[in-house]
Amino acid sequence: MDIIQLNSFKPTNEHTIVPRRIQFKQELKQELESLKRIFLIIGNKASTTEFNLNDLPSSGGRMDLICRFIAQTLFISHGIRRNSASIAILKGEPDPPKAVFAHGGKVRYMAPDERNIAGLLRKAVKYGGKEWKEVSPGIFSAKKGLNEVLEEISDFYMVYLREDGEDISHTLSISPKDKLAFILGDHVGVEKEDENLILRYAEKIVSVSPLSLQADQCVVLIHNFLDRLEFEEFEEKDKLKRI
Repeated sequence: MDIIQLNSFKPTNEHTIVPRRIQFKQELKQELESLKRIFLIIGNKASTTEFNLNDLPSSGGRMDLICRFIAQTLFISHGIRRNSASIAILKGEPDPPKAVFAHGGKVRYMAPDERNIAGLLRKAVKYGGKEWKEVSPGIFSAKKGLNEVLEEISDFYMVYLREDGEDISHTLSISPKDKLAFILGDHVGVEKEDENLILRYAEKIVSVSPLSLQADQCVVLIHNFLDRLEFEEFEEKDKLKRI
């Protein structure tokens, strides 16, 4: 599998030195350019080493929640959302933080059940390198924290989900045409330090319900909201063509 190397660039007289962050952006661009929606979850207790597939809530540090989040981000009935991706920031013991990136347009051998996804995640957390590595088709892993990942996806319009946020249905600035990244906490929530980082990047703070929902339920509602907007825009354009 491919490793995205950040330090492999060797300048010669024919080259100019590419700054580390810009060079990474160039390498990552190919993975992100086909995406319209990214959903990022912070797994405060999620394991950063191998865990028991028969005990995801305890041994995995609520890895069951992460698996459901990925499934709802990527899967539809009899298909997959190829323009969507899921990122999980894993902050549990013993080697935090780690990040896992699942690209809907590239994943293979993934099914929407928790055990299947957990198996792929268990393989991903074995890798401890600081650069992204494709550990299985469409699944990338790296020893990165929230700040690094937010910087790497900063070209996306970022939206922070919080219970006291603006109702997403009233948020006129969010369009399905945009490249959107939604950031959520897990069952623990978002720690103050992480929230301060998020607020540096987020354009909007929104909510999807007056109730406190599970992270995967929020993903479903956001997809539904954006899908409906896209369909309404398509119908409107179709009507105009018929006039």
